[in-house]
Amino acid sequence: MFSFIFWIARKEAAKHGTGTGEEFVGICKSAVETASQKEARKESALALLRERGELGNSEIRAMLGVASRTAVRYLDELEAEGKVEQIGKIGHSVTYRLK
Repeated sequence: MFSFIFWIARKEAAKHGTGTGEEFVGICKSAVETASQKEARKESALALLRERGELGNSEIRAMLGVASRTAVRYLDELEAEGKVEQIGKIGHSVTYRLK
């Protein structure tokens, strides 16, 4: 993975006339910011569940302002972390609540 990121950094450096190290730092900073936003949104989802008790994917998606698949991915991660549980199997009948 490191070599792939370094390769991208070299490619971007050549394109922009910057240093490889500078591009590498930019890529890493972007990755950290993205991870931070993701964790903040997951925490927001947990706060919504604390407030409301039980919510569906569409409600969480709308409140967080993310795509449906992104909301499902966040909720799957929260479930794997043992913080929420999924009620129902598939489709619109699925809801989530705190564990």
